[in-house]
This record gives sequence, structure tokens and C-alpha cells, in this order.
Amino acid sequence: MNSLVIDSLSVRYGAASLSLEDVSLTVPQGQIVSLLGPNGAGKSTLMRAVSGLLGVHGGAVASGKVELLGKDVTNDRSSKRVKAGLAQALEGRQVFPGLTVAENLASGGHVRRYRRAQELEVRERVLHHFPRLGDLMARKAGYLSGGEQQMLAIGRAMMSQPKVLLLDEPSLGLAPKIVADVRDVIVDINKEGTSILLVEQNAAMAMAIAHYGYVLEGGRVVKEGKAEDLRGDAEIAELYLGASAVGTAEPAPAVQATGIDTEGAIQHV
Repeated sequence: MNSLVIDSLSVRYGAASLSLEDVSLTVPQGQIVSLLGPNGAGKSTLMRAVSGLLGVHGGAVASGKVELLGKDVTNDRSSKRVKAGLAQALEGRQVFPGLTVAENLASGGHVRRYRRAQELEVRERVLHHFPRLGDLMARKAGYLSGGEQQMLAIGRAMMSQPKVLLLDEPSLGLAPKIVADVRDVIVDINKEGTSILLVEQNAAMAMAIAHYGYVLEGGRVVKEGKAEDLRGDAEIAELYLGASAVGTAEPAPAVQATGIDTEGAIQHV
């Protein structure tokens, strides 16, 4: 079964030309799929189309569809997609700075309407991946380091127990040691069965842990293949891997936030 299917998707903003044109992409169940491409290629637009945030940015689907766990969600609100099993950690470590770590984590599970005991059980599973956060539960997120905020953003997304996790630039601006920690967490989350669509500027790291990859340029998929094949592609190596070697990993064997509002919608913060 495929966890996520993007089928012949075209997107535009207002009367402008298409930002995505006839894009097709699949995330098989239990796999990490990486999306590479230069700035302006359409990666953020694709993630917005999957999460249901296109409208927030003035965009709309012109044609094609998005399927989540076998169901067409192209026209569904972001809150409905979260309830169906989708979560996203947005680019830029989007946490609620005025809330504590504990409150940020709780907001990620709001859509599930947990009883207190259930919430604590899920939180303990999340903190297993991020033990550092366990020591910071009473600290406001605005006072965390960049690495701690990124861990919190991913942890908050995992509080909804998603089946499909969208990760948008999780290593951006982080020190190499923290990049390695985030990489290892992504691998561990995937090993537990969560399917992951990963947009990552550190292409070497992304392709080291991915099972499959796509290259997006000018709003179109120009190349795709197994991660090991793309790693060996001279053109891909020259364009994306040469300057992205920080924090690389061994290949993995074969997780916005969700910022969540009171209805469970993924927020643009």
C-alpha cells in the first residue's frame, strides 16, 4: 500500500503560470522519500498541496489529486488530513515560543482528544526519541536552542501519532552534531513504521537515509530513482551532493508540526 500518492498535480498562485506542472510522486508505506531541487523548484508548493496549506498562500490545485492512505484528500481541509494520519514539521522550526515544551507537545496531540493518561503515554514515546526535551518540559520554547526547537517541532508532530510525516528542511541552520542527531531520529521514527516525505537542503544526508528520491526543477519532476542510484548519478552528485556533505550517514534499512489549532488544523505560523 502507498501512504501518499501525488498524481499529475498542477498548482498555480492566482493568475500566475503554473508553479507545479503534472507532478507525480509516491511514498510507499514505511519508506523515506526525499525531494531534492534548487530554490524556487516548487518543493514548498508541493508540501503545501499535501498538507492542505495552499489556500493560506493564495494557491490552488489546477488539476491532479493528492491521496493519503488511499483516500483522495485534494480538497480536504488541513485539519481533516491531520485526523486522517498526516503531520508536518514546517521549515524554520515553527514552535509556539510563548508556550512551554510540555504545552507545545500537548498541542500536537490535540486532534486526537487524548485522555490525560493517553497523552502522557504518547508523550513518553515521543520523549524516547528526544530525551533532552524531557529535561526542559517547563521551559518556554522561545528560550530553546535551534537544535532543541527542531527536536520539539518534530516531537510535536509525532504527538498525533501520524502514519505519514512531512519534514521540511529539518537540518537547516543546525550544527553538524545536531544534524546527525536529527538524522538518527528520522531513521528511528521510520523504523517504527512512519512513512516520511523529506525535503532537505542537506542532500547528502537526505539521500543517505532515503529509500527513494525525486528531483524537482521548474515545477516538474526531472529525475527519480532509488536513493542508491541517485547517489551514484554524476549529475545529481555535482548539483546537489558536493556541497551538502555535512552530517552524512550510512544508508538506512528498510515522521508543522504540526502547528495545531483548536480544530486540529496544521497552522502556518
